[in-house]
Amino acid sequence: MPKNVIHRLLGPLLLWRLRYVNDRVYLIVLSIVVGLLAGLAAVLLKNSVHISQELIFAWVPEQYRVFALSLYPIIGISLSVLFTRYVLGGKLSRGVGPIVYNIARQGSIVPRSKLYSQMVTSFLTVTFGGSAGLEAPISVTGSAIGSNVGRILRVGRRERRLLVGCGAAAGVAAIFNSPIAGVLFAVEAILSELSAPFFIPLLISSATATVVSKLLYAGQPFVLITTAWPVEAIPFYLMLALFTALLSVYMIRVYFLAERLYERWPNPFRKIVVGGVALGLLVFIFPPLYGEGYNIVQLLLSGQSERLVDGSLFAVYRDDSVLLVLLVAIGSMLLKVVATTITVGSGGNGGMFGSSLFVGALAGFVYARVINLSGMAPVPEVHFIVLGMAGMLAGVVHAPLTAIFLIAEITGGYALFVPLMAVTSCSYLVTKYFEPYSVYTRKLAKQGIYMHQDRDRGLLSQLDLHHLIQNDFVPVRPENTLGELVDIFRHATRNLFPVVNEQGELLGIVSLDTVRDALFDDDHYTTTLVADLMTQPPAIVNPDDMMLDTLRCMEQVGAWALPVVENGRYAGFLLKSAILAAYRRQLLKESD
Repeated sequence: MPKNVIHRLLGPLLLWRLRYVNDRVYLIVLSIVVGLLAGLAAVLLKNSVHISQELIFAWVPEQYRVFALSLYPIIGISLSVLFTRYVLGGKLSRGVGPIVYNIARQGSIVPRSKLYSQMVTSFLTVTFGGSAGLEAPISVTGSAIGSNVGRILRVGRRERRLLVGCGAAAGVAAIFNSPIAGVLFAVEAILSELSAPFFIPLLISSATATVVSKLLYAGQPFVLITTAWPVEAIPFYLMLALFTALLSVYMIRVYFLAERLYERWPNPFRKIVVGGVALGLLVFIFPPLYGEGYNIVQLLLSGQSERLVDGSLFAVYRDDSVLLVLLVAIGSMLLKVVATTITVGSGGNGGMFGSSLFVGALAGFVYARVINLSGMAPVPEVHFIVLGMAGMLAGVVHAPLTAIFLIAEITGGYALFVPLMAVTSCSYLVTKYFEPYSVYTRKLAKQGIYMHQDRDRGLLSQLDLHHLIQNDFVPVRPENTLGELVDIFRHATRNLFPVVNEQGELLGIVSLDTVRDALFDDDHYTTTLVADLMTQPPAIVNPDDMMLDTLRCMEQVGAWALPVVENGRYAGFLLKSAILAAYRRQLLKESD
């Protein structure tokens, strides 16, 4: 429907709202709407994937299933790439990172295409065995719902940002039937800061989505009823936290290393072939890598770990089942991030949220099984499985509170609250020491876009340095004479002049204050050159530098302006006053 038609239809309603409904009540109503729509989207995606997978499995005879599973992923990736290329115009930003970017740099305006693009591509990918989770596409879809509802119904920038968080919270809440974890995920992973009154809309949106999920979705993915945990197992819990932290660092680094390798391949069809074959081979050797992997987690929780080798090449060695199960579990644990990266890098869509839970479950199982086999002490494996999931989620996503409440809610393991707190906090702190940013924000942080530490850093990170460059400084050549420089001074509005050569490279600067005495030396107007008068700038700014670092540099060198050099060429000057003015404008926008 055209935009002007929508505005014409909604105009009387919005006017009535302004007269009779205050902003707080209006925001609560919108949070319910966003929760309802995001919950429906989550249920639709989850149910459609599960039903489609059952149909695919039923179509293939049991004896050929292992071969079919290795061929399906390339089909799903190919369909996703074709949809992206011919329907979306080749544009499909994946993961939660782009949503953080939309909040930081685009006023929380999420493109309307994300209302359906994430769902369709992730459905095609995961239905056919793409080794990735549905949580990121669902949270992105929810964020798009929140953003566009806010745009259509004319809310302010700050409220629109909150509705983006409401959509993400509702998506996670619906997919896991976990309302508290949904709220915490939105706060930890997407919204850099949040005032206490804004928690209410998040809670309402998340609770609404959970009710929708309870009504339409066949229950939460995992079930565990546990009553107690042994105090003597605390040292083992702490060692598990260290184990999951190291695995988290491994997953984050492998993910971005593989991403850089894929970026060097511009040909999408080569990516499909190479990635599809590689993923099919991994699934053929380690069948647990097929799809999200939540079925494997449920097998581990129900004590059926021996079924990890079902359909595997190693099944012929079932006589040595103990060693075989450990081998398949370790291989699947280490290769899951590789499979996820191949899935996404080849053109499919999915996220690391579900992959983190999968790896964490296997890590906890392997860790506990080794302890039990060694005879050091008998430990309950099921406890370590869920604690491993929490530890990996806290490390990879940098969301310890989300990990605690998600695992407690989806497994019924509230009795494990103290071990959950110990494992997630330790895993998070150790991972953060090696990897300061999560798998969602690491790339944005390197671009200077994301700062989560405090509000001032966050606001400065939202400023685009390119837009603050001043170009009204008159450049001079090194061969210009003092007389020519004096003539330029007469017509200039600035008292600082960049010295550039014919290629546009910055050679130095000339300040009116430093050459004031030479201006009155008429005898040297034709003999003194700019090259003799110029000095080197105290520092040089690159357009990719973080704004906070640039401002700190200006303070250290005592400069009110610094030259900007881009690709070796002079681009203009950056003024401290321009940065502070832009910061004040950003602060006012956030307060609207």
